[in-house]
Amino acid sequence: MTVGDETQGPRRARRTAERKPRPLWWRVLRGVVIAVVIVAAIPLLLTPLYRVVAPVSTLMVYERLFGNGAERDWVTLDQMSPALIRAVVASEDAFFCRHHGIDWGAVREVIQAGDSRGASTIAMQTAKNLFLWPGRSWLRKGLEVPLAWWANLTLGKRRLMEVYLNVAEWGPGIFGAGRAAQFHFGVPPDALTARQAALLAVTLPDPIGRNPAAPGPGLSALADRIASRAADVSCLGLSP
Repeated sequence: MTVGDETQGPRRARRTAERKPRPLWWRVLRGVVIAVVIVAAIPLLLTPLYRVVAPVSTLMVYERLFGNGAERDWVTLDQMSPALIRAVVASEDAFFCRHHGIDWGAVREVIQAGDSRGASTIAMQTAKNLFLWPGRSWLRKGLEVPLAWWANLTLGKRRLMEVYLNVAEWGPGIFGAGRAAQFHFGVPPDALTARQAALLAVTLPDPIGRNPAAPGPGLSALADRIASRAADVSCLGLSP
């Protein structure tokens, strides 16, 4: 051992002994930051996989683990009635094929109104269904924005619509257009009429409180308006 080695050893030991432990607040903050980074990375990594993998929503997972179960038959966009796609665009996101996941005009209106409801595009609702929680809050709305942009970028419009229509809830434990068409109308999703499609579309904002198979006067009138708008929808290769 050289003289240098003999002197370096005590110096290292002294520096180690003099190093104070990090305060508790710093360790807590560091843990929170690491947790946030890990949680944020989950949707960034999973979303590209959903181009080929059929995802489930957080609500579906909850219902399967703690609720009464979740039923879903995955169907492709080509196996759905074009009337349903048109009706959902007309009801949920009229500018779906024009924006990049966020309708900034609608977002500004919501901020000016001071209300966290509204302005949710199909991309934002898909992000919420896949990665976030139900309920309304500014926190969830803020998280939806970057996730919606990423989903729109990585999935593309057709796959994004396909995922949305397969994870959306259409009744207690009823998820996806395939199961909804069979449950409410007894037909496969490609056999839905324009009227049935409109009734399903207007059920999306409140799938527990609204029954498309037995609509009241208000829901029926709303479906009529959506069916009229849907006839003019030109999106995803669908011609009016």
